[in-house]
Amino acid sequence: MGTLKFRVLLDSEKDQEIFRDIRINEEDNFETLYRTVLNSFNFEGKEMGSFFMSNDEWDKGHEISLMDMSYSDEDQELTSVMSDAKLADFMEVPDQKIILVYDFLRMWIFLIELQDRTEETIDKPHIDLAVGTAPPEDSKMIQEDAFYGEEEEDEFGDFDEDFGDGYDDEDFGSGYEEYEY
Repeated sequence: MGTLKFRVLLDSEKDQEIFRDIRINEEDNFETLYRTVLNSFNFEGKEMGSFFMSNDEWDKGHEISLMDMSYSDEDQELTSVMSDAKLADFMEVPDQKIILVYDFLRMWIFLIELQDRTEETIDKPHIDLAVGTAPPEDSKMIQEDAFYGEEEEDEFGDFDEDFGDGYDDEDFGSGYEEYEY
């Protein structure tokens, strides 16, 4: 058992250099790395996130998600779950690259690169170096078109404008007291 040293760069909108160097045991799982990364940037960690194994071009590869999000075994690429995935099992090359996407509405992106592998072991993950001040977790605007692109908005237009205002809000939800459930 050994220790892995990662450099974790926060992809920020302001071209600031914000990164952390983190050491963690290679037998730890991705959930431990996830919590360590978020804590090192003072993020609360209440939102969903996924790691993506990557290559030198930072392309997204195999997904390692916080929770099992699969709904069936058919026609779906297998994903791993952070709590079950050991770091050592995914470190394929000396400079292994990993992308962490946190909060799928705000889309915080962390670029993670393996810097070193040693034989020593440590009791718990350790932050060796912290450069730059991370912005507040809620400082990034939620992507308005995260679920509905501009095309769909233009295609359907304004509901009230297209269909009129023939219904009063009071009409909806009334009359349910007559029925026994």
